[in-house]
Amino acid sequence: MENSKCRFCQTKLEYTFIDLGMQPLCEEFVKAEGLKKMEAFYPLHAYVCHTCFLVQVEDLVPPEKIYEDYPYFSSYSTSWLKHAKDYTDYISERLDLNSSSFVSEIASNDGYLLQYFKEKNFNILGIEPSGTVAEFAINEKQIPTEIKFFGVETAKYLKEKYGQPDLLLGNNVLAHVPDVNDFVEGMKIFLKGSGAITMEFPHLQTLIEKNEFDTIYQEHFSYLSFTSVSKIFEAHGLELFDVQELKTHGGSLRIFAKHKENKDIEISKNVANLLNREKKLGFQEISYYSQFEEKIKKLKRNLLRTLSDIKDEGKTIVGYGAPGKGNTLLNYCGIKTDFLDYTVDRNPVKHGMYTPGSIIPILHPDEIKKTKPDYIFILPWNLKDEIMAQLSYVKEWGAKFIIPVPEVEIIESVNAEVFADS
Repeated sequence: MENSKCRFCQTKLEYTFIDLGMQPLCEEFVKAEGLKKMEAFYPLHAYVCHTCFLVQVEDLVPPEKIYEDYPYFSSYSTSWLKHAKDYTDYISERLDLNSSSFVSEIASNDGYLLQYFKEKNFNILGIEPSGTVAEFAINEKQIPTEIKFFGVETAKYLKEKYGQPDLLLGNNVLAHVPDVNDFVEGMKIFLKGSGAITMEFPHLQTLIEKNEFDTIYQEHFSYLSFTSVSKIFEAHGLELFDVQELKTHGGSLRIFAKHKENKDIEISKNVANLLNREKKLGFQEISYYSQFEEKIKKLKRNLLRTLSDIKDEGKTIVGYGAPGKGNTLLNYCGIKTDFLDYTVDRNPVKHGMYTPGSIIPILHPDEIKKTKPDYIFILPWNLKDEIMAQLSYVKEWGAKFIIPVPEVEIIESVNAEVFADS
């Protein structure tokens, strides 16, 4: 990463966090007619800044290319929809919001969350860069949506056209922006003086502790600790007043921010507690980050050993899901159709396509009933309980599940009631 600088503080980047080799864009699925064409691969090398400790990959792919034909629809996960609805109820009560409140979501996707604010008759606005999912939100869910990338210029435009929101939120978007300073400054401009921001993103601590290397891909420009996020928001006149630890996406943070000038909102002790915990763990020391790559090399060897042993026994393995994280894992580990016959996905947009790089066919979930595989490799491991409940019928022929992260694990299939009680 010669001459590359930290996207926040502009320090020259010198320290590797992990090098995952050359990888295709994780959401650039291959169509049947494209199987004989060359795919574009990019270095997937994450660095840590020794000044602000922001973990990041290079800005090699323009966001416009990543999102021009974006196939990820949030509404296909029932557990994520429940999370969104629970948040809507919680935040409405906590911030004393009502039908006269203005709520805007950055990276609103297919309207998966704003639909619940719509049910409450709130004034809502989605901001979504991908026309594919934004048009679904507009046409199918009647969610007013601006198809734009968010930043300072968009914030000024939205402020002039719609006014300023009481609540500005974004789930799993902060890590997705190449110019984090422009993005956070945009939130400062757009947010009402008395308003609040909530942002959710995977927590770097759990990524490291639970070996979640597959959440690293070109679409995720930054990997965030509470320490680094606090510095970024503070630099733009925004103050974090609370933080919650969530189980979503393998372990996430939900941060709460306000204008620094707004003294009406009290600062929770959670803020100092988490900053102190990260400091004790070593988040402000380069040595803390340097051990991660060796841990992941060991995980890769264990996973390939497990899959090889299963195939040597003459057993069949198929995948479940075609998420971005799964494509990072498949390409880093070199897993192709020599290990997985196919994978399935609930998103019909992906059916008949192939995973990028590994070129594994993506089929309808009913294919599992037809072929009765011996093992099902769950690629979106963060949804394993939901998926194993959906696939409880595979107990009929004794299929087992393979979970790759945080450690390679094989789980016997059981009845759906077991998952419901867990």
